[in-house]
Amino acid sequence: METKLHRQLKELYAATASQIEVRFEGYIIDAISHQGELIEVQHAPLGSIRRKCEDLLQSHPLKVVKPVIQRKWIVGLKNKSGPVVRKRLSPKRGRLVDIFTELTHFVPVFPHPRLTLEIPFIDTEEWRYPVERRWGKQFRIQDQCLVDVHQTVRLHTAKDLLALIPTESLPETFQTQDLARALSCPRWLAQKVAYCLRRIELTQIVGKKGNAVLYQLHAA
Repeated sequence: METKLHRQLKELYAATASQIEVRFEGYIIDAISHQGELIEVQHAPLGSIRRKCEDLLQSHPLKVVKPVIQRKWIVGLKNKSGPVVRKRLSPKRGRLVDIFTELTHFVPVFPHPRLTLEIPFIDTEEWRYPVERRWGKQFRIQDQCLVDVHQTVRLHTAKDLLALIPTESLPETFQTQDLARALSCPRWLAQKVAYCLRRIELTQIVGKKGNAVLYQLHAA
């Protein structure tokens, strides 16, 4: 079921209300902008719309909107019908580097001359209520809604993606541990960053140090 958050983002990008959920060349497009650009708002993994994007990009400009939740308020309901019993700010905060977890399955599409990947940083509310399970009380999400939109980052070229990496903090040849340190992120995420950079030919493998693969920027 579509969330309120998804509807709000489609309304934000669409030229008019009639340009939402438009049937177009065998697909349902989330929105069409004032400039005639096709818009896909994607909360699910980017990989799930890869084939759709590949088809549309053959002859049309496309903007894929992948929001990053900067702050999320958890609104707890007593039950499915309410009332609200508590509201708290989640300690989890999204970061721009998180986009690489999505790009690992989207680099066959990105970059593309007709594609823009737009990343709005948003605040949301998540409404949830308790449900009883055999293994104890759990929570079910009732809905999500948009509270605010902060900065927006647009990625169009490989260089745009490289600009997300503090390359000045990396040695001439580096491994994923160096990337993790430069990005202040876990090594598992740095491994995804390294994979994406190599797939779009921003880096190359130049050897190994022990069991660690060594990379080098093509521009170096």
